[in-house]
Amino acid sequence: MPTLTYLEAVRAALWEEMERDERVFLLGEDIGLYGGAFKVTDGFQKRFGKDRVVDTTISEAGIVGAALGAAMMGMRPVAEMQFIDFISCAFNQLTNWVAKCKYRWGVNAPLVVRGPSGGYVRGGPFHSQNVEAYFLHTAGLKMVYPSTAADAKGLLLAAIRDPDPVLYFEHKFLYRRVKEDVPGGDEATPIGVAATRREGRDVAVITYGATVGIALEAAEEMDREGVSVEVLDIRSLRPLDEEAILAVARKTGKVLVLHEDHLMGGVGGEISARITEKAFEHLDGPVLRIAALDTPLPYAGSLEDRVLPDRARVVDALRRLAAY
Repeated sequence: MPTLTYLEAVRAALWEEMERDERVFLLGEDIGLYGGAFKVTDGFQKRFGKDRVVDTTISEAGIVGAALGAAMMGMRPVAEMQFIDFISCAFNQLTNWVAKCKYRWGVNAPLVVRGPSGGYVRGGPFHSQNVEAYFLHTAGLKMVYPSTAADAKGLLLAAIRDPDPVLYFEHKFLYRRVKEDVPGGDEATPIGVAATRREGRDVAVITYGATVGIALEAAEEMDREGVSVEVLDIRSLRPLDEEAILAVARKTGKVLVLHEDHLMGGVGGEISARITEKAFEHLDGPVLRIAALDTPLPYAGSLEDRVLPDRARVVDALRRLAAY
């Protein structure tokens, strides 16, 4: 079982799927000769050629449109957004064409759009966004957001093989900070299934992406105070594993929903609503949410730290819930 960083796990999934299935090809800005902004695809063009590792113009709408056409013709395209922030330029393609393809024409669109997401890296307002909430409302799209190296590989394998379009968010803060043993072979992580990262009995944290690590750190601190915290990593944003979410709410009776994206209109609101509607009688306190402050992410480190969730905010919320 090889030990891989999060970034290496993404590379491994792409490489192995391209070796396994000749229909899989990559397209995006600077992914070929240069090897990608974060070197995820370094060496791919030399191995697989320019027809399967395609350097595109700077046009996210064009990239996604080309990927859709290829997918409709039986290919398995993986389109890279150099930074996920610029997926906004392809919003019309994704929401009005890719997501509706099967419903309008009865034709599957098995494509993946992947890209580096998230903050904590001093990237400023145009290179640090989490854009999942824009697409949570869009029927026809699937979305995954791994927090571990094993899931970075497993979820990407599943996304490439899925008959539906999948948005695959990879957190650049985790690229070289997360490292673990990753199963070899072609073992995919099922889309739509959450993972328990820590068992607990008193309070639950439901989260995903980079904030899973923050939740685990906060849980360790609370354990020293005698409060047992369960951490559920939903890892699939659409579809949500509602069964796992409701189960952890019923088990602990107290839930904190944590995510890095903005609070207003975020994934946490949907999770909170489902718990309130379907597990209210099991709750012993309000469903709390922690997320980024509702402002574009600052470039200055001290200001970014103020805007994004951190362990101190999570611990404070867990203490309030535990005492409720």
